[in-house]
Amino acid sequence: MMLSLSPWSIWSGGKGATLTAVTAPLARTVVRGSLGRILTAIRPPPSRPCGSDGGPPVTAPRVRLSDGRHLAYAESGVAKHDARVKIVFSHGFTSSRLATLRASPELVEELGVYMVGFDRAGYGESDANPNRSVRSAASDLTELADALDLGPKFYLVGFSLGNHAVWGALKYFPERIAGAALLAPVINYRWPGFPRDLADEAYSKQELGDQWALRVSYYAPSILHWWMEQSWLPTSTAVKGTTYLPNKLDQELRTRSVADGSFDKRRQLATQQGIYESFYRDMKVMFGKWDFDPMDLSPPPFPVHVWQGDEDGLVPVVLQRHIASRHSWINYHELPGTGHFLTSVPGLGDKVLKALFSHPPSE
Repeated sequence: MMLSLSPWSIWSGGKGATLTAVTAPLARTVVRGSLGRILTAIRPPPSRPCGSDGGPPVTAPRVRLSDGRHLAYAESGVAKHDARVKIVFSHGFTSSRLATLRASPELVEELGVYMVGFDRAGYGESDANPNRSVRSAASDLTELADALDLGPKFYLVGFSLGNHAVWGALKYFPERIAGAALLAPVINYRWPGFPRDLADEAYSKQELGDQWALRVSYYAPSILHWWMEQSWLPTSTAVKGTTYLPNKLDQELRTRSVADGSFDKRRQLATQQGIYESFYRDMKVMFGKWDFDPMDLSPPPFPVHVWQGDEDGLVPVVLQRHIASRHSWINYHELPGTGHFLTSVPGLGDKVLKALFSHPPSE
């Protein structure tokens, strides 16, 4: 008897197996392999904690937080035990604990100002925080103040993107704050309090790469590291240091810092534990989904000042004006002919201190 084997019977082994039975395991294998490759591609590299094997050395004083992480800090001004006022400074994007208000030594001495800057989580020599959020950034401020025995109340000064920690402190820990100054605070275009047409117009004026970086930070934060590392995709000019700066002083400061090497040195210090733990987590927190809208905050029992340049190429002045218009308790200072790098504006540090301490802190 002759058997007639069809192509299908040969493929199925002559046992009548269905195509699904043969291909399903293969399909699952292919899918698992593809997913594995995708997850590997989008997964950020492990951080390099300071003091670990192969990690950067610990060179700065550090405090230990309640969750076991460490924050590195740097002190300036008068000695802490002689200080009449104590300030915690929250640095901006790509910066470190070495950033400061740059007030004149004479005024600092006259007012008795002690100031402490610190590496925000994942920056410099401060341990990374895989659960970083606006609230955790604010909590780091208060724990640092407690560890350094700054007392029940202290002042806060924030610069640029570092002000998300200041907004967080105003929301979650107002009882600890004696006064706050926000210098060129970065905004989140998706805060609900903005009129949609106003926010959309400001958003559309950004470079295409910045629009996409913020869009990914908000809608797909899990792939942000992968996105930012692709040279063929539009990515953040703020990270690359190529943002168009309409203000002359801002342009000069950036050109000079690139020429003298301080630009690269500052970035190397900030990212020495990994660019994901510093820059990219900053973007995910600042431009991601917030638990509150700063425009919904209740009036705090202490002075709050906001300084903003009208030629800021990184923070739209129209949106800063809108925030100030929503809160009568914000002392808004708009600086004509001024850009983003306010800590380098001659004399501004003194003005900030004088404004902050025009009223003594309440106990």
